[in-house]
Amino acid sequence: MSGGMEVVARARAIVGAPFRLHGRCAVQGVDCVGLAMLALGRDGPDAYGLRMRDVARAAGWLRAAGLRAVEVAMPGDVLLVRPGPLQLHLMICVPGGFIHAHAGLRRVVEMPGASPWPVAGCWRL
Repeated sequence: MSGGMEVVARARAIVGAPFRLHGRCAVQGVDCVGLAMLALGRDGPDAYGLRMRDVARAAGWLRAAGLRAVEVAMPGDVLLVRPGPLQLHLMICVPGGFIHAHAGLRRVVEMPGASPWPVAGCWRL
């Protein structure tokens, strides 16, 4: 299995986990950063807030976790998206869709299709 598909498998194993702001444990709950870090097998920032528009700051966190920016998303990549003008969000690209920690549904979900939000960057291990 390729590195990207291993990330996809780990992300899919977390689908259904509860949503919890700043959560890092699939049993107790995760947010989008927790989901990405668990799926990637990496440590993430201890303190962060994605209610901002600073893509460069978020990019610094992703680089610090060992990821590199890429132009075209492939399965297993992390997408940095903008659900709102002052909010950033992380999702895992999977074949045919994406996985993300959905705050409204209060759980991690896999959704088909393209991102419903503008993509601010794609990141790969």
